[in-house]
Amino acid sequence: MDAQSRADQVTERDILQIERPDPALMSYYVLASLMAGPLFPFVLAPLYFRYHTMRYRFSDEGVSMRWGILFRREINLTFARIQDIHLTSNVVERWLGLARIQIQTASGSAKAEMTIEGIPEYRTLRDFLYSRMRGARGLTSGAPSTTPAPATSPASSELAGVLREVAAELRAVRRAVERGGGAGGGGLGHD
Repeated sequence: MDAQSRADQVTERDILQIERPDPALMSYYVLASLMAGPLFPFVLAPLYFRYHTMRYRFSDEGVSMRWGILFRREINLTFARIQDIHLTSNVVERWLGLARIQIQTASGSAKAEMTIEGIPEYRTLRDFLYSRMRGARGLTSGAPSTTPAPATSPASSELAGVLREVAAELRAVRRAVERGGGAGGGGLGHD
């Protein structure tokens, strides 16, 4: 069974049960650290500990990721905070059937807030995250619109009339300025 057909059979329940990265991620870490040549052990050591301590938790509220031995790091994101999701993979990751899911929030940082890696069902997980992200914002297809209907009360009609008058006055001032009628302080409050 190839990776695409396996990913098509993954259900939401399966996604909620993901806790650890796939062993193919460790293979990727080994291959990537080999690129460091003689520094291979120094590059592999932190990646080894990252792989063995990495844990994911997907819930109805959001996603969390934690890793580390000496310096523990944990990131918790609610679906409402997620702004964008990107899939990235290089040649080796594609060969191993992996991709990185980069999740961005409105934190002001240019880089991803969280990068989920080592999940073979990355397309299904991305779609799951997108659907939850939209659901958290009330933008799911088929859902009733939460945009308020335009106000048609007497007060709003009066406000619209006043705004039209202001716009007409501004157009008249602009025409006067363009004709040169405003030059030299003619009636514009200059002494």
